[in-house]
Amino acid sequence: MSTTATHFPHALSQRTTLSRAGYAFIGVFLIVVLEGAVRKWAVSSATLPLILLRDLLAIYLIFHAWSNGSLRRQKRVTSVLLAWSCLVVAWGLLQLVGGESSPTVLLIGLRFWLLYIWFGVAAAAAMNEADYRAAVLVGVGLVLLMAPLAIVQHLSPPGARINSQVDGDEDSVFVAVAGVVRTTGTFSFTLGYATFLALVAPLVFALVGARKRTKGQMLFVMSAFGGFVIASVVSGSRTAVIYSAIMLLVYFAARFWLAKGKAKARAAVAIVLGMALVGVLLFAFSGALEVTGQRFEQASADEDFWTRIITIFIGEPFVYNDVTWLGAGLGLGSNLANYVRTGSGYFTIAEVEAGRILLEGGLIGYAFTAFKVLVIVWGVSKSLRLAYKLRSPYPILLWMTVSLAMLTWSAIGQLTAHGLLGIMLAFGLLVFRHPNMDFFPPRSSPA
Repeated sequence: MSTTATHFPHALSQRTTLSRAGYAFIGVFLIVVLEGAVRKWAVSSATLPLILLRDLLAIYLIFHAWSNGSLRRQKRVTSVLLAWSCLVVAWGLLQLVGGESSPTVLLIGLRFWLLYIWFGVAAAAAMNEADYRAAVLVGVGLVLLMAPLAIVQHLSPPGARINSQVDGDEDSVFVAVAGVVRTTGTFSFTLGYATFLALVAPLVFALVGARKRTKGQMLFVMSAFGGFVIASVVSGSRTAVIYSAIMLLVYFAARFWLAKGKAKARAAVAIVLGMALVGVLLFAFSGALEVTGQRFEQASADEDFWTRIITIFIGEPFVYNDVTWLGAGLGLGSNLANYVRTGSGYFTIAEVEAGRILLEGGLIGYAFTAFKVLVIVWGVSKSLRLAYKLRSPYPILLWMTVSLAMLTWSAIGQLTAHGLLGIMLAFGLLVFRHPNMDFFPPRSSPA
């Protein structure tokens, strides 16, 4: 028997079975999405144990990727990340010596500034095609869980058990307009739900554009697409509605633009059918659209829309007057640090991620912002080339979301957003390692 034939079964098993890295990644993903449900409907004190569990899984994946050589094979990325980590640790110790931090806050800061960046890179380096495929299907499958839950929450009054926390009351429930909640899905707060919708958007559209081989696969994909549209419409979140609409339009435009020959006609038909389905769903949930419209009107009376957008991306105006060269201390602006220090889980020093980075880090905050921009430029340019090569909008949609996540998600301030950023970064890097992904591969014939 030839050498190629001898190694073929092993190679095939590597492509079709999940690895330890895949199981760890999916475990972290599920905990991040479902931990809020445990906290708000079962045991409110489960926060720290669940965070500890997923952090341990994240650390395990990092060491697994290092020990099996996956990270060492990515020498450039690993070297840059090691250098950045050493700089962050040194700066945190300098803040500690300068009296701007405490050992506990510094440890929390190092977690928020480093852990899930390493997790995302390690996952992308270690996961095989089967891991990647399974993670995408899990993410899309969670949409099928989230959509009916969001509908029930939207239709239920603020005081209903499904909208309140086990130790909360009706007054603590966020509402879009009087009597209608801003849905949270399995999350304990509205930002987590909106962030989740942004994360799964490119995954849903990846399956929409993928080849389906059975009626069951087609039904799964269409259900997920419809569920994503509904989950966005009933969210009551301006961010979720705007970003979901942008992603939908970019997907339609990019799919038609990238198609060639007969594929362009098929893309046009798919776009028309997709728009028709969206129109039907919007008509069916027209009441939710009216609520969202009222939400926009109310918000416009309190703040200027474009001023708010600028603030989200560059920080609050007061930040640039208050920032110092050394910074207030890595981790100080996170809800975890505030919870440990005062027992309250609210943000401190700044509401917006861009502001927190500068106020916490000082000069290294500016370096962190520049570092993220460089990563975005690299990823977006590479995704555009890959999308053109594959004739698929999926890489573009992925890096649109990665860019949004790195610039605006509360990754150094909020526990769930921090975990979701690491997951999103992993998906963004995995598309470069496994570009020719068939999400519904044919079943292999028995030997």
